[in-house]
Amino acid sequence: MPFTPVIPAGSGKPLAPYSPGAKADGVVYVSGTLAFDKDNNVLYPDDAAAQTRHILETIKSVIETAGGTMADVTFNHIFLSDWKHYGALNTVYAEYFPGDKPARYCIQCGLVKPGAVVEIASVAHIGR
Repeated sequence: MPFTPVIPAGSGKPLAPYSPGAKADGVVYVSGTLAFDKDNNVLYPDDAAAQTRHILETIKSVIETAGGTMADVTFNHIFLSDWKHYGALNTVYAEYFPGDKPARYCIQCGLVKPGAVVEIASVAHIGR
């Protein structure tokens, strides 16, 4: 199935060969998103709340660029460098998903750069 890359205005160069998002058949797939600046430096090192907020704003911009809203998010994949960040992540996460919550999973794993403690990838159904 063909897809259309979704790249919000002002996006920096990705750290690896990928697009911030891809839209296919009314579904937007948002790549794993970290709290990076436009030069791929980690923002807010070791601050899970600030990183989560930055990440969700970035995800929001990808989904809005594709024509959707955060209310269209149906699934989130969450990666934490340490379970100690789980509470801070959930506090900020609840602000972005105040009503019905998308399905999700959360795992602990190593992330791509030191100081990065949260990564989130999303799926949104925005229609055709």
